[in-house]
Amino acid sequence: MEELVIRDADVVDGSGADAYRADVVVDGGRIVSIVKEAAAAGCQRPKARRELDAEGLVLAPGFIDMHAHSDLALLRDPDHSAKAAQGVTLEVIGQDGLSYAPVDDRTLGEVRRAIAGWNGPGDDVDFDWRSVGEYLDRLDRGIAVNAAYLIPQGTVRALAVGWDDREATEAELEHMRRLVAEGMEQGAVGMSSGLTYTPGMYAKDAELTELCRVVASYGGYYCPHHRSYGAGALQAYEEMVELTREADCPLHLAHATMNFGVNKGRAPELLTLLDGALAAGADITLDTYPYTPGCTTLVALLPSWASEGGPDQIMKRLADDDTAERIRHHMEEIGSDGSHGVPMEWETIEISGTGDPALAEHVGRTVLDSARLRGETPWTVARHLLLADRLAPTILQHVGHEENVRAIMRHRVHTGGSDGILQGAKPHPRAYGTFPHYLGHYVRELGVLPLEECVAHLTSRPAARLRLPDRGLVREGYRADLVLFDPATVAAGSTYENPRVLPTGIPHVLVDGRFVMEDGRRTDVLAGRSVRRVPR
Repeated sequence: MEELVIRDADVVDGSGADAYRADVVVDGGRIVSIVKEAAAAGCQRPKARRELDAEGLVLAPGFIDMHAHSDLALLRDPDHSAKAAQGVTLEVIGQDGLSYAPVDDRTLGEVRRAIAGWNGPGDDVDFDWRSVGEYLDRLDRGIAVNAAYLIPQGTVRALAVGWDDREATEAELEHMRRLVAEGMEQGAVGMSSGLTYTPGMYAKDAELTELCRVVASYGGYYCPHHRSYGAGALQAYEEMVELTREADCPLHLAHATMNFGVNKGRAPELLTLLDGALAAGADITLDTYPYTPGCTTLVALLPSWASEGGPDQIMKRLADDDTAERIRHHMEEIGSDGSHGVPMEWETIEISGTGDPALAEHVGRTVLDSARLRGETPWTVARHLLLADRLAPTILQHVGHEENVRAIMRHRVHTGGSDGILQGAKPHPRAYGTFPHYLGHYVRELGVLPLEECVAHLTSRPAARLRLPDRGLVREGYRADLVLFDPATVAAGSTYENPRVLPTGIPHVLVDGRFVMEDGRRTDVLAGRSVRRVPR
C-alpha cells in the first residue's frame, strides 16, 4: 500500500491550466497516481497508509526560489523555516557572483569577509570543502529543502586573477574556463555574476563571453546581477542580452528591477527590449521579488576603485582621510558605479543589520536619520559603520517603484526569487514572505495575476529554466515536492517592522514526499539534497 493519499485537493498543477479536484497519491518520494474528481464520480478511491484531508486547500508543486542567499544558512540552520514555511522546496544559491566554491584557503577567507553581510562570517560552519562537487556533497548530508548551485564568477576570478582591476591574462582566462568547466561537470546548473561587486565587476564582456561559452556547452545558463540597476539600467540589460547572444548561452536576469528615480515608470522599455530579443530567438528568463525596496551590503555602494584589492584594501582606504573624502565625492556628487550611477540619497538607505551588537542602535534607521541624531554628516556615519563593523552592515534601499514591480511580474518569462538575505536584526521581509506575498497580495487582493498563472511563475517556469525533467508540475511520476495552501488566507506574516514572522495559510509542505511542514509547524525532517545539472 502506498504511503500517502492527499484527498479532495484543488490541484493547481503548475502548468497554468485551470484547477481541478483530485486525490493525489504519493509513494517513494514521487507522485504515483492522480485520480480526478474521485468523490463526484463515485469511483473506487485510492487508499494509502496515511490520508490527508485537503478540502479547501490548493495543492501545487513546491515553489522554486530562483534567487536565494542560503549558502550557509542551509548548513547552519536545519530548521530553515524562513523558506520551508513559504512552500519553497528548492532554492538556487551561489548568486551574484560570490559564494564559497570553488576556493582555495586564501580565497575562502577573502570571500567569507566580502559577503559576511549576506551570510554571516561563517564562524559556526565547518568549511570542509573547496570544490563545487564537495560543497554539493556537503548539502547531500541532509538539508531542509533542496538546493541547486550557480558557479560564482567573482569567486572564480578571485581564485584565478585576484581582486585587482585588470584584464586577465590568457593563462588566467584558461584557468577560469577550467574552473567553470569543472564546476559544471560536478553538478552546477549555471554561472552567476555580480557586476557591481568586486572582483566580478572587473571582468570585461569578452572575458564573460568566454566563460558563458563554457557554461552553454554543458547546458547551463548565465545569471548576471548586471552592471547597473539605476542610471544605466537599460544599457546594462542590453549588454547582457548581447553578451549571451554572442556566447549562445541562455540568460536569466537576476532580480530584474528598474529602480531609482531615473527609472520610474520605465519597466515597459525593459519588457520591449526583452520581447524583441525573444522574438529573435533568444532564450531569456528573469526573476523578481514582489517588493519595492532592494537589499544589499553597505560596502557594495562604494565606487569600484575603492574596492580594488579586496576587503583589506577597502578598510585601508576608508581609514585614510584623503581617500575617504574621494570616496564620498564619488558617491554623493558623481554617483558611483557601486550605487548604480545615482548620487547617494542617504534617506533611502536603511541599516538592516550589523555584525557588531554594539552598533545595533543604527538598525532600522536610515543613514540620514542616524546622522541627524548624532549631529554628523551621513558619510561620517556610513564610514564609521563600515570601519567599526569591518564591512559587515546590510542595508535596505528604498528605491523601487510599484508600477515597475507589477509590470515585470506579469511578463511571460517571469519567475519568482526572494533574493532573501537572512542575516541582520531587521532583514528584508522578502526573506520570509516572498511566495505567500505573491499569492496573498498580488493574486488574491490585487488580482495582478490569476492564481494558476502565478503558480506557474513559481514552479514550472523555473523548473524549465533549470532543465529539471521531473519537478515543477503535479504529474504522475514527478517528484513529490508539494505545497498545500489556503487561497483565502495565504499571506506573508513578515513586515518591515517584524521581518522574521512566518506566513499564514500554508499548513503543509512536502520535500521528496516527506512533510517538512505539517499543520503549520516545522518537522525535524531534512529531506533536501543538492539538485545537480541534468546532463544533455
